[in-house]
Amino acid sequence: MFSSLPPLLADATNSPLFQAAVIIVATFILEDAATILTAMEVQSGPVAMPLALGALYVGIVVGDLGLYGLGRLAALWPPARRWVNLPSGHDGQRWFARNVFRIVFISRFIPGARLPLYTACGFFHASIARFAAAAVMATLIWTTLLFVVSLRVGQFLIDHLGEWKWLGMAGFALTILLVGRIVASVRSPSR
Repeated sequence: MFSSLPPLLADATNSPLFQAAVIIVATFILEDAATILTAMEVQSGPVAMPLALGALYVGIVVGDLGLYGLGRLAALWPPARRWVNLPSGHDGQRWFARNVFRIVFISRFIPGARLPLYTACGFFHASIARFAAAAVMATLIWTTLLFVVSLRVGQFLIDHLGEWKWLGMAGFALTILLVGRIVASVRSPSR
């Protein structure tokens, strides 16, 4: 999918609606890679920046709401409720209701945290309005930052690598993913 994203976006130059649809679908597969590749396409010219950012924001927030929805559906399925073991006296629903904004906002910046935490928000009936507000705010911040950095790196790669820019961008995307995984796996030192 991602190797075909740049040609799809370039071929759809005369169809902004198709470009937006391609970007939105790409965010459902891998958000950060879609953001990086879309920034490269903006830098190369076939995609307008407002369309790119708008499609990225929509795709990512819709994906986040989808994860929340999966959690809500799982809560309706009796076997799924049996799989969740909470310590006695712990009220998951009240805890998620109190902390939904913090959970959503922080997990946007921790690789691998969104799937379990966003579905848990849905499972424990956290406020959908607060969840959506946090998802929108965190997406605006994170995606904009990653997009701007990708534009800068993309321009450098275009200037210095020419036709090899995609290899450089693949390396940049891989670096972002690996750094995120390393950061997520680092644990605080034992006391």
